[in-house]
Amino acid sequence: MEQKHKLYVGNLNYETTEDELKNFFSERGIETTNVVLITDKYTGRPKGFGFVEVQSESILQQAVEALNGQELNGRKLTVNKANPPRERKGHSGFRDRGGFGGRKGGFNRDRRSRY
Repeated sequence: MEQKHKLYVGNLNYETTEDELKNFFSERGIETTNVVLITDKYTGRPKGFGFVEVQSESILQQAVEALNGQELNGRKLTVNKANPPRERKGHSGFRDRGGFGGRKGGFNRDRRSRY
């Protein structure tokens, strides 16, 4: 399997598009293979960071040195080698947190009849 050479690009202006980011890299002589901006899954609004893939490790290093701290749309970018994604646990539901089991608190019909 081919190893991906991925950059983290942070501190992006929320108005920045994937095309603008791709052009920003290419204008500085860094060809990209993929550009993805991360958005909120509920609102669809950008979160202000993204990932850029390049062809090789040497291009990745060149991009970090050339672009970290450069300005795009009024913001100084943070450009670093991306960390591999964290492995997630199998369950993320209520069971892992103890849940809301039992009949504790809340409205009780038996008490109402006493008054």
